[in-house]
Amino acid sequence: MPPTRRATKPAVPEQLGFAGMPERLFVCTPSKLGAYTDCPRRYRYSYIDRPSPPKGPPWAHNSLGASVHTALKNWYMAPTERRVPESLPTLLKATWVREGYRDVDQERVAYQRALDWLESYVATLDPEDEPLGVERVVAAKTSVLALNGRADRIDTRVGPAGPEAVIVDYKTGRSGLSPDDARGSQALALYAFATERMFRRPCRRVELHHLPTGTVVTHEHTEESLARQVRRAEETAQDIMAAEKAVAGGADPDAEFPVNPGSLCGWCDFRKVCPAGASVAAKEPWTAVEHLSA
Repeated sequence: MPPTRRATKPAVPEQLGFAGMPERLFVCTPSKLGAYTDCPRRYRYSYIDRPSPPKGPPWAHNSLGASVHTALKNWYMAPTERRVPESLPTLLKATWVREGYRDVDQERVAYQRALDWLESYVATLDPEDEPLGVERVVAAKTSVLALNGRADRIDTRVGPAGPEAVIVDYKTGRSGLSPDDARGSQALALYAFATERMFRRPCRRVELHHLPTGTVVTHEHTEESLARQVRRAEETAQDIMAAEKAVAGGADPDAEFPVNPGSLCGWCDFRKVCPAGASVAAKEPWTAVEHLSA
């Protein structure tokens, strides 16, 4: 009688590790990187803690800025023959965000000021111009980043070597701008970096258009200056990933994402839940637009 064969379990293949495999890319926007740079604690509250701590009330200046941006986007989306100053009241009313204002009177003043800004700004534009992109999402990857962001406008211009792309960013804040604001803006540089790769044309010029004053400030980046801004963004991303990894390993979240107390605390959405922020006098939701009625 032949010997009985014992059943054997099928071998379970081992999952092999691969030395030198690249780290996962850090998915981000310029505003996400900026949140960490401003205050790692605010970054944690916004992007890591779940559920996220409750925010304070909406800000009137954010409502004002969003209303103006969307009205300009819709102006460019309209047929050429409808890109006229007379269309602006309808466009602004359709996009108006009412949150954050102290009362109806303050909101009415803000609306009129916004309409004045738009009428003055649109008078400088050629309705026949077709931008390369309006509220356009651009994206690019590096060895560290999977970057994306939404540019207010991407113009196409003719440069010495042919067609070029230009990043245009609208500003509605109270303060005026200087060329240093355009030169130092990491967000604008990252938009230019991503736009150049997406559209395969040079994109070195960035512009800030301050609608309340009609001021336009510009900066011409070089390949080297864009590379420096990208390296800064990668370093920030690596700091964030290191902090996240430490917290996942049991480290104190407050230590890995420390608070950066300062003047911004009064404007922080999470001021009430942050021990450092709670000690700073709060700004009213309408504080930044009070000057409009002056």
